[in-house]
Amino acid sequence: MLKVICFCAILLTMPSWGAQKEIIGQTAQLSVEEVGLIYDARMDTGAANTSLHAIDLEIEGGSAAKMKDNIGKTLWFTTQNEAGEARRLSAKIIQVSTVKNSQGRETRYMVSLNVGFDGKERQVKVNLRDRSHMDYRLLVGRNWLKDHYIVDVAEKQLIGPVAMINIVETGLQYKTRIDTGAVENSLHAVDLKIEGGVEDMEKNVGKMIAFTTENEQGERQRVRSRIVETSLIRNAQGSEIRYMVELNVGEPGKEYKTKVNLRDRSKMTNKLLIGRNWLQGHYMVDVSR
Repeated sequence: MLKVICFCAILLTMPSWGAQKEIIGQTAQLSVEEVGLIYDARMDTGAANTSLHAIDLEIEGGSAAKMKDNIGKTLWFTTQNEAGEARRLSAKIIQVSTVKNSQGRETRYMVSLNVGFDGKERQVKVNLRDRSHMDYRLLVGRNWLKDHYIVDVAEKQLIGPVAMINIVETGLQYKTRIDTGAVENSLHAVDLKIEGGVEDMEKNVGKMIAFTTENEQGERQRVRSRIVETSLIRNAQGSEIRYMVELNVGEPGKEYKTKVNLRDRSKMTNKLLIGRNWLQGHYMVDVSR
């Protein structure tokens, strides 16, 4: 559901630059004009670009050996929404994009499509990816949200797509990616050692774990905490189980306890990723900040 920010609320709680933007929730029903389907879309401030479920990709006239050499060609693909409605359509390849996540990198074709609320779509670059194992077939990134919407997971304080965040237990500050597409917070952690640990991860819940973390400035700290649960994380590359601990996380002077999963993020730009479990009830995200 959309809500226009009223003038009085802006004066009381927001800077004036937010006056012309609308608030959008973490999910919304959006259409893709060329497809003629409605999707249950996830707003993802952690993603630079919008991504659409697409399978059976076929390049008209045949594909070149290198993906970038197919730019300008017509690409046929099949997409499907959460209701199981499917369409086959074609679009011109305008770009290839490299997407980086915790599992590595992959290159995707990008096309130009009109995405938005039914009858109010606007053109945006969209990368095409098999999202059949994901909950949402349309993921809306910053290129659609920027200058138009503020993503609100709880109607609270504003925060940008990147923020300086402290973790009290580490004594470090991180240049953090704020990611409404992620359910949980994730912290860079290596050299994990569990006191009395066993192979079965579930049986390690309640035990103490020590790990080394590092921020973007190369500052390191060894931390000891208790495993509170395990978490199954799903992404475009599959799924994995991670340990979760409770840490005090937040903007300087405003930290509060939250669950954080531990993952080797050494290949990632941001060593701390903030998800909805930290944002919920506290912040809404403006990707234009």
